[in-house]
Amino acid sequence: MSDIAALPPLSRSRTKWFAFGALAVAAAAFAFITVGGIGDNLVYYWGPTELVAAGDKAIGATIRLGGQVAKGSIQQARGSELSFAVSDGKATVNVRTKSVPPQLFREGIGVVVEGTMKRDGHFESQRLMVSHGNEYRAPASGEKPDMKKLIESTTGLGEAERSRKP
Repeated sequence: MSDIAALPPLSRSRTKWFAFGALAVAAAAFAFITVGGIGDNLVYYWGPTELVAAGDKAIGATIRLGGQVAKGSIQQARGSELSFAVSDGKATVNVRTKSVPPQLFREGIGVVVEGTMKRDGHFESQRLMVSHGNEYRAPASGEKPDMKKLIESTTGLGEAERSRKP
């Protein structure tokens, strides 16, 4: 005779309780994994107004800050460090980053910076992304594109170069 035949048969109520207990343990483990690790992976998306309104609650949290680069705010610091201000028209937040800005980065363009708010009042960014429209249009057959205008539109040099000339 085999060993299985020697075991007493399980009653229906005992089988139900076993299944219920196994499901409860599995659900508790799933909830713990889901809720326990989610706080470390959250990245909040705020505009300058929400970030300023949050005050001390924003310090140290990982945040994506979105807005426009304020006019006249871009300053190249030592090395690759760059500082500029992000505004939504109501509030402005000063940003510092050591990341190399994308080619399209310029005043007035929409940006999203990911980083943390510091106690000294600036936002320290580890990641800098620009927003841009999909306004590219391929030239019609035989049409010659104005290369100077095209380059100025992608690098923002049009206004900057004109303002430097005497």
